[in-house]
Amino acid sequence: MTTARDLTLVVLSLPPDSPVEQGDLSLALAGAEAVDLLESGALTLDGDSMVPGPRTATGDRLLDQAVDALVRRPPYETVAAWLWRRGSELAAVYVGDLKRDGAISHPAGHGGGHRSGRSGPADSPARRAAERRRASGEPVLTSLLASVTGVGEEDPAPDPEHPLGDAVATVLSVVADTVTELEAARLRRDIENAAFDNIWRG
Repeated sequence: MTTARDLTLVVLSLPPDSPVEQGDLSLALAGAEAVDLLESGALTLDGDSMVPGPRTATGDRLLDQAVDALVRRPPYETVAAWLWRRGSELAAVYVGDLKRDGAISHPAGHGGGHRSGRSGPADSPARRAAERRRASGEPVLTSLLASVTGVGEEDPAPDPEHPLGDAVATVLSVVADTVTELEAARLRRDIENAAFDNIWRG
């Protein structure tokens, strides 16, 4: 399983009183893809610019789509630009793909299934592996989850023993920044809408 799939399953396993905005999750999923591409050798960073490596199959259809989506001519895309572009509606894409794979169950009618009436992860090896990764405190998943829930440490220090530590830390930091930027945009929109409603009623 990829980091993006693990993140999706973990977020869908959160209790109903811990909602995650779809836009925030989409940005984090694009960041998760970037981390996995770094680790696979399909991507390197030059500062915050994403420089594609050889085009190779990853073994995961959505991650292969991410490889195909990389900008392959200079000027290369920044991590932030990638998150906004690739992250557009990406949460819905992952949820739909996991449903097709049977990793997400559909809510049952009254008297059974999820009491909230929402879809949730099926009891599967994929879900159990994602939860084990979360419980272990693995830094990448922990940081991405913190970015979308606002709970925990968003920017863990890079692992000095990991050759990709700085690059991965850069991606995680940009994810945290873009999620914060999106939340600020939502707050501005809400304030503007409230002001307009007051004028309209006034």
